[in-house]
Amino acid sequence: MTALDVQAVLKDLPRWSDHPGDRPAIARTVRFADFNTAFGFMTRVAIKADAMDHHPEWFNVYDRVEIVLTTHDAGGVTDKDATLARFIDQAAEQAGAK
Repeated sequence: MTALDVQAVLKDLPRWSDHPGDRPAIARTVRFADFNTAFGFMTRVAIKADAMDHHPEWFNVYDRVEIVLTTHDAGGVTDKDATLARFIDQAAEQAGAK
């Protein structure tokens, strides 16, 4: 895997941002109607992530899910992150993200 330029990746992912910190990563916060919907969204993403063998860093409180994507082995953002981010965007929309 080859690390990509974060800003170039973000051009195709308007809901995502450059994650602040000491490593290249992209981030998104998603809000839902309630905890049940947020957890269902996380379950759907977990199944896809496991199939990809590429797992997000995330944090959930009630209706909010904070997600960070990076490829540790490559030391930055890769095509795997962009692919999972696009899936997350679709899953969030289908789950009625605010």
